[in-house]
Amino acid sequence: MSVFVIGYYTILIAASCLAVYFERRRVFMLLFSLTLVSFVAGIIGGVGALRTITTLAAVLALAAGVSYAFKEFLVQIARPGLARELRTAPLTAAFGMFVIFTYAIAGIFAPWIAPHGQAEVISTSFAPPDANMLLGADQLGRDIFSRIIYGARNTVGLALAATILAFVMGAFAGLLAAVKGGWFDQFMGRFADVIMSVPSLIFALLMLSIFGTNLFVIVVVVAVIYSPRVFRLTRAVAGNVVVMDYIEAAKLRGEGDWYLIRREILPNSTAPLVAEFGLEFCFVFLLIAGLSFLGLGIQPPTADWGSMVRENATLISFGDVTPLIPAAAIALLTVAVNFVVDWMLFRSSGLKG
Repeated sequence: MSVFVIGYYTILIAASCLAVYFERRRVFMLLFSLTLVSFVAGIIGGVGALRTITTLAAVLALAAGVSYAFKEFLVQIARPGLARELRTAPLTAAFGMFVIFTYAIAGIFAPWIAPHGQAEVISTSFAPPDANMLLGADQLGRDIFSRIIYGARNTVGLALAATILAFVMGAFAGLLAAVKGGWFDQFMGRFADVIMSVPSLIFALLMLSIFGTNLFVIVVVVAVIYSPRVFRLTRAVAGNVVVMDYIEAAKLRGEGDWYLIRREILPNSTAPLVAEFGLEFCFVFLLIAGLSFLGLGIQPPTADWGSMVRENATLISFGDVTPLIPAAAIALLTVAVNFVVDWMLFRSSGLKG
């Protein structure tokens, strides 16, 4: 143990000195801060705390390395203009893009990646992990790993469909309200305020209790809940564009509303709308996962991360962290999308690092 402690601090101090020598101020601050934190943690928690910090630091370093490599891969395959933008992306955005790419691969190729079917019973209830089941079995004897892979297709796919529908409805209504103005603009604004005044979870529970819990109803209800948010942003952005001189010139030429929306307003409103799409996806994704946890989302035997947390929650009482894996999958995707959205908002704001 003493050898580990001596080697641990030797590496940190040596790396900090090298960072100072090569004038890498940020690297030095990071390494020396880690040294100070490790010193305090070592006094309080002993060698076990140092091993935990070492493991976390190794995981972060691995994530940073993978993110950097994935960013360079995207730079190599992207067009010159996009490649220049990607070179300026921070590691957090690259990490987010890598996570999104991984989830997309898992969802698209789920039948080939998962070793078993999502509803296939292959073992006894809550069987421990073995060579046939990487994460063990759930309460019915189904492979948890396979259901997590299929959950990437079902949960994320449903959230993506609902987000697209909400975005199409809200953006079209916002653009049309900005162009039309007058009573139509006022009516759409008040209608959006009424929907947004009702808490989203309560509204969803009420609608699903009335109309049922099939996938089509879930998509439509969630889209109706979140489309007013898209409407308000689109209306605000388009409202700043519609007063420009080139819009007045197009109206004088006799151009119709659809031309103004398609050729003049929408191209000048793309950046904030794309960022809003990512944020809306996070809200929709969390709402659908929450509905599934409450039993009103995706119904069994279809694999869904929210319902998987509920179904296997009893394992936590026995010290098994398996139910936390689908919860971690939900949290990881939400954080990854927010990383990418933050970078896109930074770019659209015109700020340069």
